[in-house]
Amino acid sequence: MLTITSVKPIVKLEKRINKTLVKSAVKVIDRVYKDRDYARFYVLETVARVPYFSFVSVLHLYETLGVWRKADFLETHFAQTMNEYHHLLIMEDLGGDERFVDRFFAQHTAFAYYWLTCLLYVVSPRMAYNLSEQVEEHAYHTYDEFLKQNGASLSLEKPPAVAANYYDGVQSLYDVFVNVRNDEGDHVKTMQDCQNFLEVK
Repeated sequence: MLTITSVKPIVKLEKRINKTLVKSAVKVIDRVYKDRDYARFYVLETVARVPYFSFVSVLHLYETLGVWRKADFLETHFAQTMNEYHHLLIMEDLGGDERFVDRFFAQHTAFAYYWLTCLLYVVSPRMAYNLSEQVEEHAYHTYDEFLKQNGASLSLEKPPAVAANYYDGVQSLYDVFVNVRNDEGDHVKTMQDCQNFLEVK
């Protein structure tokens, strides 16, 4: 059985690897989607849904095989999937998916990321949760920076119908992006809670 001291270097290594992966992906996306915010958000939201699908897929497999049953984890990850799905609908409504090349890039990246996350979740759920945490943290800061730079203009625009139906009380596009940003912050906390649960176990 691994002791606390023997686990810590592994955890640090996992986080370092994840940080390198996320930084590399961010550099590419920031370069490709410079000055094209909604297209970039569309790509981010297409990819951001993937880990939760992966987690649910693996958990269903474990349950089918009688290895592990965690209904609360399934419920949490399904709720996160639906939340990210509405983010994606909002970005599509804003025109983020207008170009074929953006749809192609987002969908193929998501396909590859799905299988990578499934494999990672089987090998190390803790590392998979940390990777998702870092992706969501990047999303939080991306939306936060977008709000700071565009707050005045966003406040003058009406929210898309899909956002008005999903979020209570939104009066402007600014309110929509505040909610999206806060959702990403909630996902960060949830991924941290999942890692803490595994550490305790």
